[in-house]
Formats: sequence, C-alpha cells, structure tokens
Amino acid sequence: MKVLIVGSGGREHAIAYSVAKSERVDKIYCAPGNAGIGTIAECVAIGAMEFDKIAAFAKEKEIDLVIVGMDDPLVGGLVDVLEAEGIRTFGPRKNAAILEGSKAFSKDLMKKYNIPTAAYENFDSAEEAIEYLHTKAKFPIVLKADGLALGKGVLICNTLEEAEDGVCSIMTDKKFGTAGNRMVIEEFMTGREVSVLSFVDGKTIRIMSSAQDHKRAKDGDQGLNTGGMGNFSPSPFYTEEVDAFCKQYIYQATVDAMAAEGRPFKGVIFFGLMLTPDGPRVLEYNARFGDPEAQVVLPRLKNDIIDVIDACIDGTLDQINLQFDDKATVCVVLASDGYPLKYDKGLPISGLENFEGKDDYFCFHAGTKLAEDGKTFLTNGGRVLGVTANGATLKEARAKAYEATGWVEFANKYMRTDIGKAIDEA
Repeated sequence: MKVLIVGSGGREHAIAYSVAKSERVDKIYCAPGNAGIGTIAECVAIGAMEFDKIAAFAKEKEIDLVIVGMDDPLVGGLVDVLEAEGIRTFGPRKNAAILEGSKAFSKDLMKKYNIPTAAYENFDSAEEAIEYLHTKAKFPIVLKADGLALGKGVLICNTLEEAEDGVCSIMTDKKFGTAGNRMVIEEFMTGREVSVLSFVDGKTIRIMSSAQDHKRAKDGDQGLNTGGMGNFSPSPFYTEEVDAFCKQYIYQATVDAMAAEGRPFKGVIFFGLMLTPDGPRVLEYNARFGDPEAQVVLPRLKNDIIDVIDACIDGTLDQINLQFDDKATVCVVLASDGYPLKYDKGLPISGLENFEGKDDYFCFHAGTKLAEDGKTFLTNGGRVLGVTANGATLKEARAKAYEATGWVEFANKYMRTDIGKAIDEA
C-alpha cells in the first residue's frame, strides 16, 4: 500500500511510526510533514489546508489510503473532498468533525442526549454574554471560543472583571480569530482531567488506552495554555469504575447521538474527561488523535494500525480485538523557550542519533526542519520534540523519558520538569 498522512506535528510522526510498522505498507508520504517524519516518509510541500493539491497528489501517486491527522482540515471538509474523488480516507467527514469544530454544537448534543457534561449557555454576542455574567454566573467560570483555537481557546476566570475581559478578548478583539464568533460559558468543574482516545466506525467504538495531558506552559500547571507540554499513559486515575461509567453513559452514547443526528462518525474520537466528585463529565471532544496523546498511546498499539483503520472505514470495527501492550509511556515535550508566545526558530539540534536502535525510547518531531545542507536538524516551532519512553511502570517510564531529554540539545530548549508528577499521588 501507499499511504499519505496529512499534518506536520508530533502526532503525525507517531502516526507515521505506527504505519511504518505495518507489513501492508511499503511507501509513506506526508503533507507537509517535518524533518523527523522525513526519516520514515517522503515529505511533500503541500499544506494541510490545500485540499485540491492534496487530492491531485493522491491521484497522481495512486495513494491507497489518506490519513488526516490535523483538526483544521477535518473540520474544513478534506475527507469529503477526497472521498468525492474516490480516494479512500480515514477521518470524520465535515458534518461529523463539527463535534470538535463547534463547542456549542457538542454541548447541545450532550444536553439533548443526556451525556454528562458541565452546565452551560451559548452566546452569539459579547453583550449577551456580559449580561449573563452579571446576572446568572457563579465564579470561577469557564469561557470557551466556539471554534478551533489550537487548544488555547479556553479561559478560566475567577472574578467578574476577569470574565468580562475574557469575553472581550474572545468575541470583540477576536484573539482566537473566527473561533470567537460564538462562545460557550460553562460551569467550572473540579477534579482530575483524563484523555481517552477511541476508534469509531460510525456505530461501533473501541477504546484505546487512557492518558493525561499537561496543558500549561510552566511547572505546577502555571503559565499560559499550550498545545500540550507532556503526557503519560495509562492514567492511574482512570479506574475500572470510571471506565464502566463512561462506557455506559458517554462513549457509545456519543457515537449513537452522532448517528441519530445524521452525522455518523468514522475516525478517532478523543474524549476529554473531568473526573468530578459526582462522576466523570465530558470536558470536550476532539475529532482526531490528540497531540501529544498519540505519542504515548500509539507506540503501545499491538494491532496493525492499517487493519484498524480499514475496519473504521468499512464499518467492521466490531470484528477487531483492539490490543495494547501493558507498558506505561511518558512523553516530555522539548519546547522553544518563550512558547506559546514568542520564540526563536532555526536553531541547530544535536544528539538525535542517541535515540537510534534503543528499544523503549522515541523522539517524535513536532516542529523541526532540515537545514539547506540536508543533514542538520533545526527547530521550526514552539513545540520542537516529544521525548518519549516506555517502562514497566509509569514511574520507570517517567525516569527514562527525563533521562532521554538530556540526550538532545538546542539553544533555547525548555521543558516542564514535573510531567507525570501526579503519578506519585496515585
């Protein structure tokens, strides 16, 4: 098979790594990819939102399968464009990707189908939102831009003044662009956050391993929201009781709700959960693999990923016995100092060769490129590398991941030092 992966981050590198293990695949392309992905796939200079160019390339190269990794092209309808051209594609169609593309839609869906989530209201104007804050809100409170905002469109506000400023930044100043044309105001929930990835074929759902993300830029969950500074899997807080509750009230209920709405979902649903004192609640849905969740879950997938993807597309997922090895995995993101605001790019990276031939260690590239010499790896983003390790236990995996962060260097290297610290409390 010839496979094309759409995207350019650590998630897409993890997908490419899994695809490369398949005996059914002998050629991988990635559009646009990055320098790390380029070591196992042929990167092509086509942007993830250049739908016509992606379709033309897929036809020219007689691609057997396209895997769409990123949220923007999914929400924008890339799967529909490719399927219309007869190109086999993995990912939800536009009318299903709205599950991530509109927080207002997903909240209304959960309310209609009694899927546990936080109480909320949707707003189309800043004036209405501010009036609500003055008359009905309880603090702290959560403000969410309706659309895609690179994982950063969520504000937790402790006071009325903070919330008013937040409404203005989302809806008036358009800090998150058109994502802030609508917004959701919802109750603040307390508890541990857990991420659960799943494969879906429109009617059947198969749960992958749980994971736990670290969104804030600095230790102790301080600083600005990011795309994710590290992750561990499985989460010790995702117990058998939590799993049983979610299977009964959340997972299948979501798949059935989308089907009932005439929006059958095929692809990956990422469930962002809050384990509240009153039980699990849905924080958010994503319509694709998480980043860096993919980096801690996919390396432990025992199935051939192509077999699983085929089953999702063909509606035969009920025939798949999804299996993961029982190791634990920790990913520590090496970022450019100053991320997520301002940071330098184009800095040489050394030490990547230290990962070669080492079992249980992975270095997934998120923001890298090759220098003009075609050999030197350079930084090319806020999140640069995802240093990942497996271990018999989470503590072992964490120790190995942090050990491996010292194998690689670049001038403005920055990381959190407390990824997985919650493991000690489990």
